[in-house]
Amino acid sequence: MSVKQLVAAVGTVAGFAGLIVMASLLTSPRVHAHDDHDDGEETRIKIGLDIAPVHLTYDRHNRKLVGLGSYIVNAVSECNGCHSAGPATQFDGTHNPYLRPGIFTPPAKENTHTYLGGGRNFGQVGPTIISPTIPPSIVSRNLTPDHTGLPEGGATFAEFYDTIRHGIDHDHLHPNCNGTTITNNCFPPPFNGDLLQVMPWPAYQDWTDHDLHAVYEYLKAIPCIASPGHVC
Repeated sequence: MSVKQLVAAVGTVAGFAGLIVMASLLTSPRVHAHDDHDDGEETRIKIGLDIAPVHLTYDRHNRKLVGLGSYIVNAVSECNGCHSAGPATQFDGTHNPYLRPGIFTPPAKENTHTYLGGGRNFGQVGPTIISPTIPPSIVSRNLTPDHTGLPEGGATFAEFYDTIRHGIDHDHLHPNCNGTTITNNCFPPPFNGDLLQVMPWPAYQDWTDHDLHAVYEYLKAIPCIASPGHVC
């Protein structure tokens, strides 16, 4: 075979290879960055449903949101650490991971009777001034659904959104002191009584709207825990 014939043959083979590659690109399913995201979210959804410590009640079409919400609440944010009555009752019996080996029985297991039911006292924010109730002691709120079926004492999604995005306290439990009509369990300057002072909403405010919706739907799906002012 002459050099000219060899070059022509190689060119023909390369041409066919190029056509094959092009055909493969045109006929193969397109892969986008969000495909990996979708796979990752489905994994988080499954994990969330597996690790939920309580029985969940939700419609089939809400499975993905509830599962993702559980993942965020239980695996990422550890909400029950604050929104239970405290370390002594957060875990079930000997399933407390903070106990010494020999007493602790793996795995760690949340106490379903206190799960997200609130009641943990974080004490006063700042030094006591004027009276023992200024500034007020902060007690974590009950996040479970009440008799309305809505979480956090009947909070709408719009209220929940405001709480996480902007720290708004829609219950107005600890307003600003004014020296006349509001003199107990109130915040003096420079604290803002319209905002939650212990809740780490500044760390959560950049959650996506989808994340917020998922967490809200999860909180709707958990059992109610009765507490003062919170009727199941």
